[in-house]
Amino acid sequence: MTISKVGVVGAGSMGSGIANLAAISGFQVILHDVEQKFLDNGLSRINKFMEKSVAKGKMTEEQKKEVLERIQVTTNLEDFKQADIVIEAVIEDLEVKKSVFAKLDQITSDHVILATNTSSMSITEIASATNRPERVAGMHFFNPAQIMKLVEVVRGYKTSDETVVELKEFAKKLNKEPVEVKKDTPGFIVNRIMIPQFIEAIKLLEEGVATAEDIDKAVTLGLNYPMGPFTLQDFAGVDIGYYVMEYMKNEFNDNRFAPPMLLKQLVRAGRLGRKTGAGFYDYD
Repeated sequence: MTISKVGVVGAGSMGSGIANLAAISGFQVILHDVEQKFLDNGLSRINKFMEKSVAKGKMTEEQKKEVLERIQVTTNLEDFKQADIVIEAVIEDLEVKKSVFAKLDQITSDHVILATNTSSMSITEIASATNRPERVAGMHFFNPAQIMKLVEVVRGYKTSDETVVELKEFAKKLNKEPVEVKKDTPGFIVNRIMIPQFIEAIKLLEEGVATAEDIDKAVTLGLNYPMGPFTLQDFAGVDIGYYVMEYMKNEFNDNRFAPPMLLKQLVRAGRLGRKTGAGFYDYD
């Protein structure tokens, strides 16, 4: 299958990043969200990212202009009739995702791959909202999508081999390194490993074993990670980690994945990380 036009549903931090990445890679892009203000915010994020690239000499002003011209924004899902592949990047809510996929299934051509950027949820269940489960798969990018090299290509129960091959090839055209997740399991590879680490780090903080700053320092210098667990959670979104933990706890029926009380309190207080100005750390 030849891909020339990429549809992205959701103009949040991940969706706008994926749209920007695809446009930088030479693809025509249709970026959708439910309201124009969300699209405006997404375009602003894209513009700011590329402004930094121009300042660093990684891109010219002319190249930036050309990338922006390849991105079409819309509040009408019907515009995806022209897409060769659609990547969903809406909120981590299973019912919302299934509703989006049911609509996309009716709008797009039968051969079009419908991919989800979910970080942990069941590809099989999302695919059940469509009449083409063999053409549904996970395509999990990491934040920021323009920079992070990994993409998890995740099989649902009925995902075809052809779909997996095509998504791996597409990922490489985006200058990414794909890995195949052969079984539809909560958290896939990265979050299955990372979430327990987040939980233990939060418990260390709750127990007063060390400060958030020293736990981050210990992990970055002792394990050679680029970010400590609290810096990373604030960057990705404290609420995202919370929802992933809740989902994994319920799916595995295992309280090892239950979100610690401190995390619940931060979410309830609206301290969701950098995007709200405060999370484990204060930014304003």
